[in-house]
Amino acid sequence: LVFGWVSFAFHIWVLSWPRLSLKVAQKSEVTSVLLHTLAVLLLFLVLHNLTRRLWPSAWVAAVFALHPLRVESVAWVSERKDVLSAVLFLLTVAAYARYARRPYSFHNYALVALLFALGLLAKPMLVTLPGVLLLLDRWPLGRTGTVPWSRLLLEKVPLLALSVAASAASVLANREAIIPLDRLPLPLRLENAAVSAAAYLGQLVWPAGLAAFYPHPKAGLPAATVLAALTLLAAVSAWVFRRRHDQPALATGWLWYLGMLVPVLGLVQAGALARADRYTYLPQIGVTVLIAWAAADFAAGRRVRQLVVGAAAVLVLPPLLVAARAQTAFWRDSETLWTHTLACTDPAANALAHGCLALALSAEGRNDEAMEHYRRAVEIRPDAADYHQDYGTLLLGRGRFDEAVVQCRRAVELKPDWAEARGTLGLALFDRGEIDAAIEQYRTAVELNPEHYGIRTNFGLALLQRGRVAAAIEQYQRALQLNPQFTLALNNLAWVLATCPDPAFRNGARAVTLAREAGLTNDDPAAALDTLAAALAEAGQWEEAVSTARRGLDLAIARGDDHLAAALREELTGYQAGRACRDTSYVPADIAPAANTPAQPAGIPPRPTAR
Repeated sequence: LVFGWVSFAFHIWVLSWPRLSLKVAQKSEVTSVLLHTLAVLLLFLVLHNLTRRLWPSAWVAAVFALHPLRVESVAWVSERKDVLSAVLFLLTVAAYARYARRPYSFHNYALVALLFALGLLAKPMLVTLPGVLLLLDRWPLGRTGTVPWSRLLLEKVPLLALSVAASAASVLANREAIIPLDRLPLPLRLENAAVSAAAYLGQLVWPAGLAAFYPHPKAGLPAATVLAALTLLAAVSAWVFRRRHDQPALATGWLWYLGMLVPVLGLVQAGALARADRYTYLPQIGVTVLIAWAAADFAAGRRVRQLVVGAAAVLVLPPLLVAARAQTAFWRDSETLWTHTLACTDPAANALAHGCLALALSAEGRNDEAMEHYRRAVEIRPDAADYHQDYGTLLLGRGRFDEAVVQCRRAVELKPDWAEARGTLGLALFDRGEIDAAIEQYRTAVELNPEHYGIRTNFGLALLQRGRVAAAIEQYQRALQLNPQFTLALNNLAWVLATCPDPAFRNGARAVTLAREAGLTNDDPAAALDTLAAALAEAGQWEEAVSTARRGLDLAIARGDDHLAAALREELTGYQAGRACRDTSYVPADIAPAANTPAQPAGIPPRPTAR
């Protein structure tokens, strides 16, 4: 119990510096710490219960608790499934140990199956657990000498059925991310699997250069690297095989490690990563068991036992403590994490790190830096539609319309059924003055995704620029049906109903209602007051229209918006004379301008706006 509280306090301390303080620690992080601490305690108790060896069990649990490779699973809230599945995994092993001592108890076996099923629901990586239980039958349970192999295998069949079901569900859920063999041949997968298994061993011993994403070497790995990895794995396997009778713990630990890695070695490749720190969360327990029991057996019956135990604690645990705290610091924010990832991997191959760093930088308004990283994303992965889309969106926001069109068009070429990409391309074409081309993209986008109210709002504006007022109003109304609080649609529809030259479409009362609703959440108060003033004038509320327009004019002048200020001055003069505003920037369809020409003077944004 004391060890449990100390472990929890330690993990809070590690995670709380320098990324956060206890006062502002998020509940999600504390929950992950609690689950990891519980997994640490369970690991110690389970090993001690199975082996009756105190210090080796404690050393394995301590390394599991402190190792920097555990940081990703604990600090990253998306990997809550790691710590939760670990708790359920260890509870399953504990329940199996109880069943093994009374092997014909249905209730004990049902508990094993239930806990295993829950673990699979938490994370399907536990599919190899039946194999781990079979290894435990050999050591430390010693059942292989008293129970026939046929019996041992038969009792794993129900658990194996759960594994098969979980594997099938996982493949179906991730089928879009799974890379087919014709794109990544089996030899390349085997190379990466061998190198990854060896790399995890290296990171266990020397946990430096840990990154959030390791890009897959799809072009293949150097022959020397593959040969070195195979040599290491073969050497350890040969040593373990040779000592399988007098030191069965070594075989159990080594096969635990290799067996639990099988689902994540990329033999069924999903996504663009080669390996991940989180994948070692449970498999590396096997390697630490191998090391601990090899050292314990070496020191057995010797006077140096206490020296070995002390050396293991002094030489291993403090460095892991320092390294774990340093690794946690990289998770304090996205910019730090992805900058570190690029420093630890080949920046010329890590498209995802560039993309994530660009996203973090753009969120802070550092768009010039973000664009450089987006440019390198698209250079590394010219076949990735999402990178072209993100890059195009940022270029669009910077007013670089020609470049934005190129990037957005490439995204559409790569993924023609992606409504958002077509919507962004439509916006880029609209801003470049290609109104008809934008309309075609918007039309296809709403067919692909009828529920996208943002695209419908921009579609309405493009239709309005071609004088198709009824069609534009229909799109605005559909957008508001989907999201009644969408400010852009509220503002644009209010403007049309207040200022349309055709009296058949004007409705002052409704325009006032919509404009007031838009003004409640509008992040552009000057524009919102402009729309409300026009609506009030159309409704005949002249005094309020004048006062509202004056407030909008003051705000426009204060922020240096000369275009809006000039428009408001002209409108204010009209309101004072009893004239409502009429927006002539769009014209009736029967006298629409030539295709792909701007509907108004260049440099003056449309009064209803697009986003």
